[in-house]
Amino acid sequence: MWKNVGYYNGELGALEEMKVPMGERTLYFGDGIYEATLAANRVIFALEDHLDRMYNSLRLLEIPFQMDRDQVKAELQKVVDMAEEAPAYFVYWQVSRGCAPRNHPFPKDAQPTLMAYVKPYTLKSMDKPYKLISQEDIRFQLCNIKTLNLIPSVLANQRAVERGCDEAVLHRGSRVTECAHSNISMLKDGVFRTAPTDELILPGITRKHLIQLCGELGIPVEEKPFTMVQLMNADEVIVSSSSAMCMKAESIDGIPVGGKDPERLKLLQKSYLEKFHRETGTK
Repeated sequence: MWKNVGYYNGELGALEEMKVPMGERTLYFGDGIYEATLAANRVIFALEDHLDRMYNSLRLLEIPFQMDRDQVKAELQKVVDMAEEAPAYFVYWQVSRGCAPRNHPFPKDAQPTLMAYVKPYTLKSMDKPYKLISQEDIRFQLCNIKTLNLIPSVLANQRAVERGCDEAVLHRGSRVTECAHSNISMLKDGVFRTAPTDELILPGITRKHLIQLCGELGIPVEEKPFTMVQLMNADEVIVSSSSAMCMKAESIDGIPVGGKDPERLKLLQKSYLEKFHRETGTK
């Protein structure tokens, strides 16, 4: 067993010692897709949801991945099972178009590859609010695919870090899309408002779960575009992701936001954490 476990096409080992071939198209083109979630009690959280999105991303990028769902689940479970005991784990995996000499068109004979890793993870406290910055969304219009092409998101998050913040809110003109590596939603007048799942945002798994929880809790949901002005005037600003779950934002560009509907926000946070513990068999 290892603290940080790596996996590449059936081979397992310490993450720090794993190697990939120089022909990997991920190295030259970012030609692949990825997924990430948490695990606890050696149970991978929301795995079926992540596999649904994974296979849709593969379809949209025309990557002929032959491994079926049960095979992928079995391989990922092997990686989790080889990790040293920990309260929780971060689970990452990606599928590439394969290995071939560098050339832009799809290689004819390459076989898609599966790479994964698992490492210990400490659940983030949802009591500590995020500080955000805003930036123009300069990404391409394939944001509904969880592609490995992440440079604009890397740059946006770096700007946030440089300003002592946690995330960057992206917008195209006045329309808010999402964050650098999270979805963004809001509570306004008792309604959970979130952007529609078009080509400008990733269909986030946590976003999906929050919509489902709103249905269970009797909170109305509205899926339509909103502006930066509307976000700044929200009762609560919610940043959601698989690793951070449901985080409150307290400021954008140094201007205070939210703080006007704490009870409804706390209810969503509590319900989400309960969902995680229930489905992983913890607590």
